[in-house]
Amino acid sequence: MDNLLSIVTFLPALAAVILLVFLRGDDEAANRNAKWLALIATSATFLISLFILAQFDSQNTGFQMVEQGEWLLGLQYKMGVDGISVLFVMLTTFMMPLVIAASWDVSHRVKEYMIAFLILETLMLGVFMALDLVLFYLFFEAGLIPMFLIIGIWGGKNRIYASFKFFLYTFLGSVLMLVAMVAMFSDAGTTDIEQLLVHQFGSESFSILGVQIVGGLQTLLFLAFFASFAVKMPMWPVHTWLPDAHVQAPTAGSVVLAAILLKMGGYGFLRFSLPMFPVGADVLTPLVLWMSAIAIVYTSLVALVQEDMKKLIAYSSVAHMGYVTMGIFAGNQQGIDGAIFQMISHGFISGALFLCVGVIYDRMHTRDIDAYGGLVNRMPAYALIFMLFTMANVGLPGTSGFIGEFLTLMGIFQVNTWIAAVATSGVILSAAYALWLYRRVVMGDLIKESLKTITDMTRRERAIFAPLVIATILFGVYPAPILDTIGPSVEALVSNYQTALAAAETATQVAVNH
Repeated sequence: MDNLLSIVTFLPALAAVILLVFLRGDDEAANRNAKWLALIATSATFLISLFILAQFDSQNTGFQMVEQGEWLLGLQYKMGVDGISVLFVMLTTFMMPLVIAASWDVSHRVKEYMIAFLILETLMLGVFMALDLVLFYLFFEAGLIPMFLIIGIWGGKNRIYASFKFFLYTFLGSVLMLVAMVAMFSDAGTTDIEQLLVHQFGSESFSILGVQIVGGLQTLLFLAFFASFAVKMPMWPVHTWLPDAHVQAPTAGSVVLAAILLKMGGYGFLRFSLPMFPVGADVLTPLVLWMSAIAIVYTSLVALVQEDMKKLIAYSSVAHMGYVTMGIFAGNQQGIDGAIFQMISHGFISGALFLCVGVIYDRMHTRDIDAYGGLVNRMPAYALIFMLFTMANVGLPGTSGFIGEFLTLMGIFQVNTWIAAVATSGVILSAAYALWLYRRVVMGDLIKESLKTITDMTRRERAIFAPLVIATILFGVYPAPILDTIGPSVEALVSNYQTALAAAETATQVAVNH
């Protein structure tokens, strides 16, 4: 099938246009039609994306199914996937029908709500497939707008504050990335990502205002991209927008934010920071590793004192993203394999945990942990599913959460045992806050009067969780499909990274000798 990537990317946007143009009215029938059209469009996108996976050759480490042409103002339109990006495409198309199904109870401005999510899906898919700097930047930045609206219109009491904080943090980080992209174009003469991956940016040290820049232009470019991707992940200490955004966002918004949007930062590090600026990455690796270790411990401790369920899971997300950045900057096969696996796995697990909060929030309209207790007595199916994802979040062997954490810790142990030791303590802390949350919400006697009439999960809710349960257990027991897909591409990335560092070191030695 020709133009398969473009079809998958723009099908949700086409559905959004159909909704916008043809769906009239705000009555119950119109709202139901909007929901069904969004569900059909996202489901069709997922089914068509399976053809990408079927055609994908994991042994080929280059970009595949490349589509190229010119679009507005002579700019290049170029899309493609490799072993690193194809699974993020699949994660996005897999999660979106579940997100739409979880939004079935939305009754306020339903058409606009569905349009926002459909446009957001197109923009997220574009980020993972773009093979041109300008195209990547447009998709990356435009994704802020629908998410800003989702939080700002359908969010909680402090939604305006949370949406502006989310927008300003992520937008300001990306301004530096735009400056770096202009510098890259002036240095390389192209915005083609394939060509930039083999272009050697200057790594000769120089001084600015008396400050010695080790690694030269590469270090400056790395820092500019790092500012954007670190906020998107988010890394400590620029993580403070995430808990606010999660708490105020509607359930579906939280799921998309945790499952897909955060992964754009990690994907950016793998697509740009490591392969394009290897010397700059190497210079700043110790800083990134310690920031990641601090993030794991600090945000786990903060999670322990939360009274809001969503805030606790949000801080847990920051801690888990700490393992991702740590694995990526370990710069070895296990570390990067683990980081990618952790991102995919975290997409299932954190998305499911926010859905778990949404299930009881829809019934009780509160997220306070103290408002619950003893739910196992009235909601046994819910208690079972919540327990599974709590254990997966902790990294219990047999769940996908274990594989990613174990591989990243293996990778970092080869680089720095002290950082590995600090990070491993985060595993213990994650068990503490996750089990503490579960015990207070689900276990114990059903004392509170308000909970005595609460009903267990509906068939729709069980159907939403079923694919997530299967994926979490399947990839925990049998991780080969993911590892085999990413393995050759990661191997090529690590090999090129080590070769570039060795070449830069040789060049430095020659310069010193002369």
